[in-house]
Amino acid sequence: MSDEWSALAETVAGHAENYVDGLTRLARGEGGDATLSLLLMEVAQMSLAGAQLGASQDVILSGNWEPPLSEDPDLDEIRQALADRLNEVDDYAEVFDPYKDTGVTAYRLSDDLTAVAADLVHGLGHYRAGRPLEALWWWQYSYFNTWGNHAGAAMRALQALVAHTRLDVVDERTTV
Repeated sequence: MSDEWSALAETVAGHAENYVDGLTRLARGEGGDATLSLLLMEVAQMSLAGAQLGASQDVILSGNWEPPLSEDPDLDEIRQALADRLNEVDDYAEVFDPYKDTGVTAYRLSDDLTAVAADLVHGLGHYRAGRPLEALWWWQYSYFNTWGNHAGAAMRALQALVAHTRLDVVDERTTV
């Protein structure tokens, strides 16, 4: 494996670990009033890593097959904790593919954030097993296929929520 691929695998693995750790902490309520802003930062950082994968040439595995891994962990507890925490702002609308499917689709932030984590955890399994090229292949493939869309949709929703919390202020009355 080239030094370039090794460096990219290390970078993406670091972002993936940070994302999963941050999401887990925020699902437990450790973000307090800053939860939405912190979720936005987590998704933005992971999206940067995804953009690096998207800008890289295609990762091709020898034999063009993915080696087996043990079963991925169940992230439903994190998804449910996020759904409970996000409560009224969990549901939102998004255009799935602005070029092919321009209809509005219902989404849930808790589902999107956890779908990203699930794909990242799978790649981390390869990375931790000493197979960084397989990890890169998985992260790149799943970025284009799944988690990139979920991260982008979640980032737009979170940015809108954070903007509303900052810009939608109650009119103040002034006395003359």
